[in-house]
Amino acid sequence: MLAQQRQEAILDRVRTAGGVRVTELAGEFGVSDMTIRRDLEALAERGLLAKVHGGATTARPGSTDEPGFAAKSVRQRTEKAAIAAEAARLVTPGMAIALSAGTTTAELARRLAGVPALTVVTNSIPVAEVLHRSGRPDQTVVLTGGIRTPSDALVGPVAVATIRSLHLDLVFLGVHGMSERAGFSTPNLLEAETNRALLAAADRLVVLADSTKWATVGISSFAELAEAHTVVSDTGLPDPARETVRAHVSELLLCEVTP
Repeated sequence: MLAQQRQEAILDRVRTAGGVRVTELAGEFGVSDMTIRRDLEALAERGLLAKVHGGATTARPGSTDEPGFAAKSVRQRTEKAAIAAEAARLVTPGMAIALSAGTTTAELARRLAGVPALTVVTNSIPVAEVLHRSGRPDQTVVLTGGIRTPSDALVGPVAVATIRSLHLDLVFLGVHGMSERAGFSTPNLLEAETNRALLAAADRLVVLADSTKWATVGISSFAELAEAHTVVSDTGLPDPARETVRAHVSELLLCEVTP
């Protein structure tokens, strides 16, 4: 296979899955890791993808770009499943928790469906639907009202007013991006306000962010890194990013992802 053909195939894979790993591509195409890295470098120089530690993801979006829920749900599925499984260990029966909108929090909701006497507050239509279909009868699910975003979040003054009246043990927030400068951010101004309300209502903030979220910045920051008690990510997070997060956050949990 010619280099151009291989690069086109790699780009198709990135567009479909949202990300690729060097080791997987090397095995699939029967070439060395170095060859794949050169392919990724060539594609990155053309602005067609973004290189990350161990692979590549779709090109970094603009600060207000907000993909729909369906589009995001096919990205980093293995990483999100591992992160959700780790986060679920932090929840015990009888807790009152909040799950923000996002595909990783929707994955977490599936793993919480069997937890007894759980109260879940959410501004996510998919999260509420998961628990409505699969949750226990002794669970209570509170879906805020609000304005619906492309990512199926409910935001705005109605959502904020609902959340501000509550007191929660834990809040799990999915994020669009995280960085040392911008902290945790979102491409939607109203969602940032809703996330701040969720954060203020809870005793503890747990951020769920796969490694591709590092160095991505949305238009609006809703929390500094130091405001999170725990960050759950995956082992694709680069070493410098790990050091930065650990310098600001009490606990960084990294999930091993099997290729």
